[in-house]
Amino acid sequence: MHLGFIGLGHLGKAIASRLLDCGHALTVWNRTPAKAEGLKAEIASSPRAVADKAEIIFVCMFDSTAVHSILSQKDGLLSSELSGKIIVDLSTNHFKEVPLFHELCAKSGGVYLEAPVLGSVIPASQGALTVLVSGKEAGYAKAKPILENIGKNLFYLRAPGLATKMKLINNLALGSFMATIAEALALGETIGLEKEEILEILSVGGGNSLVLNAKKNKLLQEDFSTHFSNALIYKDLHCLQDLAYEQKKTLFTGAVVKELYARTFEEGIDQEDFSAIYKLFKKG
Repeated sequence: MHLGFIGLGHLGKAIASRLLDCGHALTVWNRTPAKAEGLKAEIASSPRAVADKAEIIFVCMFDSTAVHSILSQKDGLLSSELSGKIIVDLSTNHFKEVPLFHELCAKSGGVYLEAPVLGSVIPASQGALTVLVSGKEAGYAKAKPILENIGKNLFYLRAPGLATKMKLINNLALGSFMATIAEALALGETIGLEKEEILEILSVGGGNSLVLNAKKNKLLQEDFSTHFSNALIYKDLHCLQDLAYEQKKTLFTGAVVKELYARTFEEGIDQEDFSAIYKLFKKG
């Protein structure tokens, strides 16, 4: 199938590459065209040009402001004829913005599916993401065979907003696990244990988790090249706090962990992988 793809950051490019590997043709657009280098895809001049070519258009942006821009800007997606087309938004948005995106696309004749993913660059390249989807069932049914190319686990949550909110809740666990593992590792080194030994014990003990399995090599090698940045997890935890505020629920660990990731901006490591939070604890 000929697909569209907008947003070629670390995750977006990995997903686009996976779709190409699965035999789909792609028309892509990114604000910085150089990020499309290495992709055997047609490069479009605008989001509208992507929509003109494809029936299903994937969007993978940093935040809701960026999503709103590619929808509504001059030559944005909404300036195209969207009748019968599906916009699959893989971005992690602010939950308050998502209903507007559903509405705007519906008014233009298209179907908007919020489809935030769990996982980052490596599982994306393997087609092993988890995809949470909310939106019209007919749109989901049409997009599902394509989503199965990138997602090992698909969860259809139907009601607009639920997929986005569940993604934020998942990232409470993700950010908290990473911070705890990093702190445990730094403390273990302080008492004289070797990093390899600490991580091996954690991996068969209380630290055993998808997070540790995914980030063990990064911690061992202190290679914090970005798969999922500190800036992104901080943004998501901020949105999560807004969700807790709306629900009048306390968010104890979420509040503390969010402030830990805020420190990465002060330390100049906000664009590094979120496992780089280890540096904060190692520094002390």
